[in-house]
Amino acid sequence: MKFITENFLLETEIAQELYHDYAKEMPIIDYHNHLPPAEIASNHQFANITEVWLHGDHYKWRAMRALGINEKYITGTASDQDKFLKWAETVPHTLRNPLYHWTHLELLRYFDIDELLTPKNGLEIYQKTSERLQDKTHSTLGLLKQRNVELLCTTDDPLDSLEHHLSAGQIDLGIQMLPAFRPDKAYAVEDVKTVMDYIERLADVTGISITSYQDYLDALRNRIAFFHQAGSRLSDHGLDQLYFFEQGDFDIETLFKKVLKGKALEIQEIHYFKFETLLHLCKEYHKYGWTQQFHLGALRNNNERMLSTLGPDTGFDSIGDFQQAQSMSKFLNELDKSDQLAKTILYNLNPAQHEVFVTMAGNFNDGTIKGKMQYGSAWWYLDQLDGMEKQINTLSNMGMLSTFVGMLTDSRSFLSFPRHEYFRRLLCNIFGNDIKKGLVPKDIPFVGKMIQDISYHNAKSYFDFDGNSTTAGS
Repeated sequence: MKFITENFLLETEIAQELYHDYAKEMPIIDYHNHLPPAEIASNHQFANITEVWLHGDHYKWRAMRALGINEKYITGTASDQDKFLKWAETVPHTLRNPLYHWTHLELLRYFDIDELLTPKNGLEIYQKTSERLQDKTHSTLGLLKQRNVELLCTTDDPLDSLEHHLSAGQIDLGIQMLPAFRPDKAYAVEDVKTVMDYIERLADVTGISITSYQDYLDALRNRIAFFHQAGSRLSDHGLDQLYFFEQGDFDIETLFKKVLKGKALEIQEIHYFKFETLLHLCKEYHKYGWTQQFHLGALRNNNERMLSTLGPDTGFDSIGDFQQAQSMSKFLNELDKSDQLAKTILYNLNPAQHEVFVTMAGNFNDGTIKGKMQYGSAWWYLDQLDGMEKQINTLSNMGMLSTFVGMLTDSRSFLSFPRHEYFRRLLCNIFGNDIKKGLVPKDIPFVGKMIQDISYHNAKSYFDFDGNSTTAGS
């Protein structure tokens, strides 16, 4: 018996109609992910399924560690085949974790495998999938086209040359790949030595001698202009929380000079530096008509021993319980006071704060742009059925679901795009159940159009990737 059936997650006939007739065939705009641009531009061919599926996937790594599997088979020296077999050993134990659904949905959609992955068939599936990965339909571009990906935005540091985005623009990939500006390292002054090196590299890239904070801002503005010319229309920021101070609480020039001299800042000085730098950047985004994204609430790098061994982004981050509302309100208000608040997406990692985030977003809609302030899709640990349903319900109850720009992968894997299908099935199921209960009128064409908007059209118009945004100075 198949596990992933045609009507997977669709509990009513109405949900099935909404999904198959309205949502299923919509193209994908994946406006936030961590895919490597070089592998897209070069149309990389993967050697085996471990390379495309397990390398860099800290969701799977955490599951394997929880099962007691040695790090050798996770990030270590074991062969790719042996690593996959350990993953096959893990999968049956992930029941009720989203990894179980994602694993089998991805095997089915990319490789036509509708068996449940177990230790018994692990080797056979490894060989079959690795063989399939050698044909053109399973190159990076082939995998993306299989899932009807129209456009994707990678996540790129301001120092990035964007050479792969620029080269991709000279050839017809069949998919649009655009950069997104991620300046986290530019204000990470808690690590003074790293920031000193960053400043030096920024000076080299821009040709600007950076001896003052104003020079630093000028160099960052230079990179924003460069990204805009390369097609970028988004920025992104990963922070514990948004900070707020009255400007002038600290002298920013004095703080910057301390950084240049390699002197450590006090905790409040660190927060102030982040606040003022981010404030300047956000005003620049507004000038260019960009969308700014804030991923808030992660408590990162909790395990110092493993951090020193494996480095960051290896599966040792968790949900934080930071205070968000007051400083977020004041930061957004500071930008809004001068009408310099760009289109904004707020992503929340703590499920206790859904209502805080969605009502905060509603404070700063001003009627100028449909859905200007967005409560972003369920993120990271909340990117599963329960988390997505809570995000959708909170947005529906306290905001406007109809203006939502929808799903994204936030992934490092080229096999993760069925998550859009997963989201769309859930969305259709929610509407189907509401119609069955009499909570929503049985106007299938109207509801179907709303589902299509959330799946695709809202993002298409909101991000303005066609280049209609105002450019600085125009």
